[in-house]
Amino acid sequence: MTADALLTGLALACLIVAAQPALFAVLNLALLRTPTPEPDPGPAGSGLVSILIPARNEAERIGPTLAAALGSTGTPVEVLVGDDHSTDGTAALVRAMAARDPRLRLEAVPPLPEGWTGKNNACAYLATRARGAFLLFIDADVQLAPEAAARLAAQARRGGAGLVSAVPRQRMDSLGERLTVPMINLLLVGYLPVLAMRRSLHPSLGAACGQMILATRAAYAETGGHGAIRASLHDGVRLPRLFRRHGLRTDLALGRDLALCRMYGGFREAWAGFSKNAHEGMATPRALPVWTALLLLGHVLPWGLVAAGLLGALPPAALAYALAALALSLGTRAAVTLGTGEPAATIPLHPLIVLTALAIQWNVLLRRERAGAATWKGRSYPVGGAE
Repeated sequence: MTADALLTGLALACLIVAAQPALFAVLNLALLRTPTPEPDPGPAGSGLVSILIPARNEAERIGPTLAAALGSTGTPVEVLVGDDHSTDGTAALVRAMAARDPRLRLEAVPPLPEGWTGKNNACAYLATRARGAFLLFIDADVQLAPEAAARLAAQARRGGAGLVSAVPRQRMDSLGERLTVPMINLLLVGYLPVLAMRRSLHPSLGAACGQMILATRAAYAETGGHGAIRASLHDGVRLPRLFRRHGLRTDLALGRDLALCRMYGGFREAWAGFSKNAHEGMATPRALPVWTALLLLGHVLPWGLVAAGLLGALPPAALAYALAALALSLGTRAAVTLGTGEPAATIPLHPLIVLTALAIQWNVLLRRERAGAATWKGRSYPVGGAE
């Protein structure tokens, strides 16, 4: 086979691989919607949503989160903060706000049992203290829109789902955040078949964003909730799969108008954050080579091929395929970015975002045997959390 034939075949492979996330993005953005609110059909108070916030040293960011949660409209809410042995002013801040609003309560999380991760321990405890028919777990940096709790509960009721999740609109103030955070929505919108997810209960189709997960109390109790995934660092993957294994539906909504979140304060923090649960996602010996091939062919290699073609190093057919692949890749990124409310400035960074994500995953995979543990919030956990 000649070099021209090899290059043409490679460019065609890029085009084929780039077409899949482009097609999924079009279909998924048509299917994913911001839920519409509706009156609770049950007795007064039966639609109470318990907003549950695990917090460990979150004094710098939890104030706006609590103000937003307490500003919820459309459904009654209570807000419970689980103080997970904070050493800063988290507890004092929450107590001061709770003194002004009885809907807010501070709960002291019990000591971390062996075999549990901190977030799961805090969430499981908060669920035992909650009174609501719906349990809305949010991170301490997630600021809910006024109708977010009502809208998520309404979607769960309408679709009969035991769990509904959404990715909040992501605030990215630094270049480091813009090189890391956009990968979340690319993977969900570009690679998850939402239609199949809604028609099937297969666990592999379950997906959620751990920043914002609503579960019905009944479904949470039936599955064991966070207690059943106690060793996991990735509740966004493990919880929906757990629910599906129990025959319960899970669903996703468009989150750009439901909440705002700034996940990380810069590149170093983002690298550590995405590394902590990588081994429960892509960073496995079987999955990561496949993901690497898909992401490089579909989103990175077309840039190199087009550059080579513009320098006259590609046959015309290969350049045409590469240009088409590049257009599909950038179109996918633009559609996901605009559809989810992310900064438009991240669109031209797309190939660097993909390369950064792969660097994080490969770093975790290659280091896991040596390190043997993931570290987060001052705690170390064995890698490979339970299902």
